[in-house]
Amino acid sequence: MTDIVGSSDSRIFFSKRHPRPPLTTTALPLTEASPSPALARVDRPFRGIALILTSTLFLGTSDVTAKYLSHTLPAIEIAWLRFLVFALIMVPAMIPGSPLFALKTGCFNLQIMRGATLLGSSLFFISGLKFLPIAEASATAFVSPLFVTALSIVFLSEKVGVRRWIATAVGLFGVLVILRPGSGAFHLAALFPIVSALSWAGTLIMTRMMSGSERAITTMTYSSIVGLWILSLLVPYVWVTPGWEAILLGILIGVSSTAGQWIVVLAFRYADASVLAPFQYIQLLWVSIFGFLLFSEVPDIWTITGAAFIIGSGLYTAHRERIRHSAMRTVAAEPSPNA
Repeated sequence: MTDIVGSSDSRIFFSKRHPRPPLTTTALPLTEASPSPALARVDRPFRGIALILTSTLFLGTSDVTAKYLSHTLPAIEIAWLRFLVFALIMVPAMIPGSPLFALKTGCFNLQIMRGATLLGSSLFFISGLKFLPIAEASATAFVSPLFVTALSIVFLSEKVGVRRWIATAVGLFGVLVILRPGSGAFHLAALFPIVSALSWAGTLIMTRMMSGSERAITTMTYSSIVGLWILSLLVPYVWVTPGWEAILLGILIGVSSTAGQWIVVLAFRYADASVLAPFQYIQLLWVSIFGFLLFSEVPDIWTITGAAFIIGSGLYTAHRERIRHSAMRTVAAEPSPNA
């Protein structure tokens, strides 16, 4: 999941034209908002779907590489390498006078908190990868939309209907099927992807709160700075000198996760979140294939069954969001009776 997701980085991105977008997507990388002037959104769903499918490959690559490194490097150091590359990519946006300069913000505190929750999502997910099959960790982390449902009530004052609560319960049941608490198969590390999903949900909520006022590049820049700063304080306590292979793989993680994020940004310019949400689950297919090829991991029946419940819950939530926002657009388009 992260970022970026983590998922991998994973991961919703909003434009000014959609100031109140649905928060129904899964753990994709960074979710941003485009302020003024926002790029005009073009309704080309097939292009958006193609882009989101491409992003899952990059994000899946980032997650699998992080798992490979987790056997030789601490999770904090892997995350540090990732955010270091992320920050280096965003350097042009940090230089005053640069055409890409993007440190001006009216939501400084939210940007800092969002960067911290994004870091938490990445760090907890990578921590779990050392002990869990990657398909299991990824499927569990895709529960983030369920946390968004609950958090949106508290922080966004949104109303959640009975059917969405039922969908949330179904998704949580899927998590229990995967984790099987109380059985010999349960591992405490299985809680890490859940905490990662909760952190990612907080990231999405704060993104929603800044929607319409902050540019995507501004949010990504602050996220890279905050993550790198916090990790730079922590990494000396766990430092293991990496070899050249680890350094190159760390660069791959940073590049692939950042590329995945930007591709998601592009995808949401061409299609609504509710249209793209189902295709984000293709990331589970990629990590399962990579997990089998690299680690000889085969998802068991419990992981597959639980993932089916989680995916079904996410798809239904996306469906309800599509209906709700379609109704809102219809009401907004109706002439006022006092006109």
